[in-house]
Amino acid sequence: MRLDRFLCEATGLTRSLAKKALARGEVTVNGELVKKGDIKIDAQQVHLDGRLLSLQPPRYLMLHKPEGYISATQDEVHPCVLQLLPPELTSGLQCAGRLDLDTTGLLLLTDDGQWSHRLRSPKRACHKTYRAELAEPLAADAAARFAEGLLLHGEDKATLPATLEIISPTQVLLTIQEGKYHQVKRMFAAVGNRVTSLHRLQIGDIKLDAALAEGEWRHLTAEEVASV
Repeated sequence: MRLDRFLCEATGLTRSLAKKALARGEVTVNGELVKKGDIKIDAQQVHLDGRLLSLQPPRYLMLHKPEGYISATQDEVHPCVLQLLPPELTSGLQCAGRLDLDTTGLLLLTDDGQWSHRLRSPKRACHKTYRAELAEPLAADAAARFAEGLLLHGEDKATLPATLEIISPTQVLLTIQEGKYHQVKRMFAAVGNRVTSLHRLQIGDIKLDAALAEGEWRHLTAEEVASV
């Protein structure tokens, strides 16, 4: 691993700030001052301003996202989901997938970029299950149309087959394999309905912990991490 990348991952610094720390002479490798970030780091001791650095093991969290929070690390208008976590945990964390501002439920966060990529990769077709409240009773042929795939407004290719389980005339469980922009809401719009409330219950084999209230979080278990 390059030294500049090591500094970023070990401290949460941006690449530009890591380069500035190097230029200021704040970094030593095995006691020697180093100002270039392209040297390779294996088992050497790296100090930043006298502090010994080490890489933290990757972190994997689930959050019960409330309504009104944006799935981003920072935003000038809305509160961000990272504000729901202890400050000491937030460095380097990113959302592994997103939920709309008004959508609640399961949100995964990690600093493991490869794990996040696997989770979101279209090739894996990782299924996601939502509970949706609808403005109108669902049409009788809706489940069959979802199973066939729907052509959404502005798209030239139909969605992958989705599973629709009807709980009541205006409440359903929907399982999809994709993550198109506003996909769930657009799918119901395509069959002449409107989503009034949306809640994500599951991503792949990872289910939202029923013990988590809105705004609460926990670390994923080893089994949950390995399922991706």
